[in-house]
Amino acid sequence: MSPKKETKVMGFLPDDTPPVWKLIFFALQQMVVMFPATVMVALLTGFHVSTTIFASGLATLGFVLVTKGRIPLYYGSSFSYIAAIVGITGVQQGQIAPDFLISQAQCGIIASGLVSIIAGIIINQFGREKIEKVLPPTITGSVAIVIGISLAGSAMTGAASNWPAALITLLATILFSVYLRGTLGQLPILFGILVGYVSAWALGIIDFSNITSAPIFAAPHFTFPVWSWGAIVAIMPIAIATIPESTAHLYQIDLYVNNLAKKLGSKKEYSIAGLLGMNLIGDGLADMIAGAIGGPAGTNYGENNSVMAITKNFSVPVIMLAAVFAIVLSFFGKLAGAVSSVPGAVINGASIYLFGVIGVQGVAIMFSEKVDLFSAKSLAIIATILVIGIGGSFGFPNGMIPFYGAKLPAIATAAVFGILLNLVFLIFPVEQGNTVKA
Repeated sequence: MSPKKETKVMGFLPDDTPPVWKLIFFALQQMVVMFPATVMVALLTGFHVSTTIFASGLATLGFVLVTKGRIPLYYGSSFSYIAAIVGITGVQQGQIAPDFLISQAQCGIIASGLVSIIAGIIINQFGREKIEKVLPPTITGSVAIVIGISLAGSAMTGAASNWPAALITLLATILFSVYLRGTLGQLPILFGILVGYVSAWALGIIDFSNITSAPIFAAPHFTFPVWSWGAIVAIMPIAIATIPESTAHLYQIDLYVNNLAKKLGSKKEYSIAGLLGMNLIGDGLADMIAGAIGGPAGTNYGENNSVMAITKNFSVPVIMLAAVFAIVLSFFGKLAGAVSSVPGAVINGASIYLFGVIGVQGVAIMFSEKVDLFSAKSLAIIATILVIGIGGSFGFPNGMIPFYGAKLPAIATAAVFGILLNLVFLIFPVEQGNTVKA
């Protein structure tokens, strides 16, 4: 028998800069993946789409700047804030809110950024080890699983709008990610969506009016914040619940980056998880940047993390160029029209894979940190986060859990419940050997 041929590991670490032509395609892939969810948040909250895209790019650049280019994360609009923002703008899906209501919501968004910054400063002061007592991998891993699986419903319902296009996109993306090698193997999502787009064109489901009716040039519609106590009270607290989400994303990236560095033979250790405080400060600054010009509140994006995990491409310059592309796109109506012409079935076909990877990364966190899944304490935290987060997302309209007249966002509620439950266990320590027997 001939000796088995070794497969060469391909990938880019955070401080790597790919050649220019590769850099462009990698950045386009990241931008395409970010686009659907970011636009959807704008549509659901009544914010201007072009402004939201611009804010996403500018906030990402702000995040990279404040974190000194050490954390490869892309900032996009967060679904966690939708209900709170709609409570201020009061719009139905597809409507544009009046400027004065958007401006009030911006005040709350900026305040939420301040919460993240304060949390980051506290973490920097007390260190990662003490914070991990409050946010152990049982919480961050579970929240990551919830984020991925809770998005499964939107991926499946979107794919159902045209199953042939969705399945072609899904299978093409999977086959490209598994079988392509070298540079091509780092562009499976972009290639999968292109194949899906061609199949959608053949099936006659592409609405080209999005392109033909779009203006060649259209500047984003910027608005500026005005003081609103109501918006601060409604939107600011949501930042507390998104901290575990941001933490989970950071730990995912740390795990995958260091795994790639080891496979590439790099002796450098990337202490990305140790930058948790800086990550939250960057998140808060990004919220403030978005809020200052008329964009929704956001967070670093699991979809973009999935692309990085699948393609083994964690280059910060790629993230930066994707952000620049988003800013440019917001000014060119034809380009935005072309991207928005990609049918939902195509995007969601790829999302079936991407959202699943987000969930798998949560499992990877718990395995990497050797979480004891036989411990009653661990099981209690993981089980309740999963059921509240996933059950709440699928059991109630828009994932809002009715609770004594209030409506609580499922993912945020799951995260807060898990944090509080863990705090109870910290205050009243669990005896050693407290395991669940079959």
